[in-house]
Amino acid sequence: MKDARRWLPDVLAGGLTLAIGLAEVRRAYDDLPPAPVLVVLGVAVAVALSRRMPAAALAVAWLTGGVQVVNDVDPLLTEGLLAVVAFGCARWGRVATVWLSGLSIPAGAALAVLFLSPYAFYDALLAVGIGSFVEEAYRSGGYDWRLAVGVLGVAVLATPWLAGLALRFAARSQDSRRSQVAAEAERDQAEEIARLREDQARLARDVHDVVGHSLAVILAQAESAQYLEDADTQGLKVTMENIATSARSSLDDVRQVLASTSGTAAPAAPTDLDSLVEGVRASGHEVLTTEIGTPQPMPPELAAVAFRVLQEMLTNALKHGRRDQPVSVERHWEGDLRIEVRNTLVDAGPGGTGGQGLDGMRRRLEAVGGRLDVRRRTDPPTFTATAWVPVRAR
Repeated sequence: MKDARRWLPDVLAGGLTLAIGLAEVRRAYDDLPPAPVLVVLGVAVAVALSRRMPAAALAVAWLTGGVQVVNDVDPLLTEGLLAVVAFGCARWGRVATVWLSGLSIPAGAALAVLFLSPYAFYDALLAVGIGSFVEEAYRSGGYDWRLAVGVLGVAVLATPWLAGLALRFAARSQDSRRSQVAAEAERDQAEEIARLREDQARLARDVHDVVGHSLAVILAQAESAQYLEDADTQGLKVTMENIATSARSSLDDVRQVLASTSGTAAPAAPTDLDSLVEGVRASGHEVLTTEIGTPQPMPPELAAVAFRVLQEMLTNALKHGRRDQPVSVERHWEGDLRIEVRNTLVDAGPGGTGGQGLDGMRRRLEAVGGRLDVRRRTDPPTFTATAWVPVRAR
């Protein structure tokens, strides 16, 4: 039913062409001879097919012309509606159909003036009031009249053919622009999705680093409290105060992370590397620090990366390292900032080196042009993480 509705305008155009042609044949012949009727029917079918099936319309038009030449049917004004076929072939036809229809216009005009009666051409032109266009050439004899009629025929068909070709290129240009706009919209959408996913991943890394480090410090402090003497209430108070301080610092860090994704003004990201070391020491874990070279000021975004990376390194050391062995932290200011954290592992087994945390550190560093190197040794069982952080934005 839907296909039938799409064909309705074409069927109506073909039916109207047939009605006009039959009326012309009846007026010219006083009846309906088979050959002229067949020519009119062919023109009507070609017009009906010109939009949906332009190649078939062109074939029917040529077949109709052959029937007209063989049966010596006089030219009909209705055949001027073949201009619709010329338009349809140029507008909707395939490339081959476009070229064939373009070549058919001068070829068809040439065959018509060579094989059809000149009297019929002249009478047809008189019927539309333009017989004077070829009157002088026709009366003078020779082939001059044929040239005039041929040029007129080519003009009648070439004008709609060129119009169809122009609309074809205009539609193709418009489709290209639409495709370009759609591609740009799709690219923008993909970029927005990638940005949102990166924001989610960054938020997950930040929360992982903040919460993981704070819990590791708090856990170390709580474990150290069980070794205090029962009468050492002052030591217990200090330990509880350190736990509270670590918890408050963790809450502040989480608020800072969430504020950075909510669009509200966020406080500056923490960048004090010494505070991380002191926090671990406060938990009762020994930390050996070494700093080589002269510290250099860093842009806030790079200082924040260095802070989060060292934070994760110390978290892994607390989670997987031995409590009775110190953690070694080295900072080298040699062009880039090189941070190295080394700890003794609880055992030499395959696990316990913070796979997710390592991946987060690596992503942070690569995002700013840095890199991460991790090494594990079995004798003694130690784990060393080394990070290179640029001190200038790249």
